[in-house]
Amino acid sequence: MYTKNIRAMLGGAFLLTSVFIPTSKAQSLSISSEYPNLQPMSVQTQGSGKDVILIPGLASSRGIWTDLASGLQLNHRVHILELAGFASTPAISHRDGKIIAPVVDAIAEYIRTQHIKAPAIIGHSLGGEIALMLGAQHPDLVGRLMIVDALPFYMLMIDPAATSESASQRAIATRDWILAQSPEEFVAFQKTSIARLAKTEAVRPALLAAGLSSDRRTLADAVYELMITDLRPELDRIRAPIEIVYAYDALFGVPASSVDEMYRRAYTNASDIHFTRIDDSFHFIMLDRPERFSSAVQSFLNK
Repeated sequence: MYTKNIRAMLGGAFLLTSVFIPTSKAQSLSISSEYPNLQPMSVQTQGSGKDVILIPGLASSRGIWTDLASGLQLNHRVHILELAGFASTPAISHRDGKIIAPVVDAIAEYIRTQHIKAPAIIGHSLGGEIALMLGAQHPDLVGRLMIVDALPFYMLMIDPAATSESASQRAIATRDWILAQSPEEFVAFQKTSIARLAKTEAVRPALLAAGLSSDRRTLADAVYELMITDLRPELDRIRAPIEIVYAYDALFGVPASSVDEMYRRAYTNASDIHFTRIDDSFHFIMLDRPERFSSAVQSFLNK
């Protein structure tokens, strides 16, 4: 199951899956308000009603949620995040190079200070990892979680027996490799990555622009943190219902049943969990299959 094809084509972080091989269009949102000065992330809101928080992934802009948010705002107050150092949100200095953990703390503080009650959290890729960590560390703050094409430990795509310790040296080498790339190599690398992660050619330019405008150090540190973070032992601390939405395409080169098995095995420790597979899609499901993805989100929110 853990073949070269699945490493290349399965969902994973924006840069992460492609690193493993060698060793509707995104638009700006119409915003009704903004919550400024929250350093690890920026937040924009629109609509009114029950609260939904959308978290994009590695090197992604909040624009990946444009189509979804435009529909949700009719009945929900939608909070669209963008992580500091990614796309248009300026980078900040991170203590000890940590990216994920400070965002989790910032989201928890945002929920408290804005008096948001039991929001639904939808996180894609790295954003899914953030959502899981938020649910585990602050179980009283979240209402339900949707994890989009993300595993609780990304190294499982490479080695089902991996541990945080065994991943450490590879994570260090990957971080250093990203930082050492020339500008030309970095552009070529991201183009190749996006082609593997978005099946729809029309959405790729916006994804590439977000990646190229992201801060290189932030990307490298986030990839390192993602590679060594294993949330499987924390899944049983999550009290909110969890919906796992993941992609499958015949171009992955493995049976759909193998992908199903990988996700179910990874989330064994979670108690209240449901799985939805969306076919004919790569990693950016909300862009490759927007109608099918929107339907899955509506079903998730209506439960």
